[in-house]
Amino acid sequence: MPAPNLVSAASATSTEDQEVSHAAEVVADADSTPGPGLVPELLITSLEASLDFWCRLCEFEVLYDRPDEWFAYITSGMAHIMLEQRGSGRNWIPAPLEPPLGRGINFQITVASIQPLLSALDGAGWALFMEPETKWYRTGTTEAGVAQFLVQDPDGYLIRFQASLGRRLAAPGTL
Repeated sequence: MPAPNLVSAASATSTEDQEVSHAAEVVADADSTPGPGLVPELLITSLEASLDFWCRLCEFEVLYDRPDEWFAYITSGMAHIMLEQRGSGRNWIPAPLEPPLGRGINFQITVASIQPLLSALDGAGWALFMEPETKWYRTGTTEAGVAQFLVQDPDGYLIRFQASLGRRLAAPGTL
């Protein structure tokens, strides 16, 4: 595979400018596959504890990390999450952080099956916020079925794992 073409983001006029310009080079023909349109970045208290929860118990993988900044970008299928440890890097904090973090939000993550996650969480003694259930949600003239449960991560963020059960026509008279 040929080396990628580097394109300077700025022109250099002196030695100092050349060093800055070199640092600002971008790869023009690198893989530019767009990622998800929304990736939450969770401010956490311990990167180690969060990675243990997300990767060991919830089957995420580290796509990349910046250990010196206490940051990791993790993925599972099409779900992407950024984790940043509080007190490192640039933390954007609009109000005091009081546990549980993320009050009022839950992150729905689609998985092929909830059973492996339930087994891993149970084996680790991790309490569920909501026990597994089967639920059908109206989506116009059809209903979408899911098997789902909720669990809190180490900082209290509420995570809803769900597996699709398919679609069915909505019952007559319920539209």
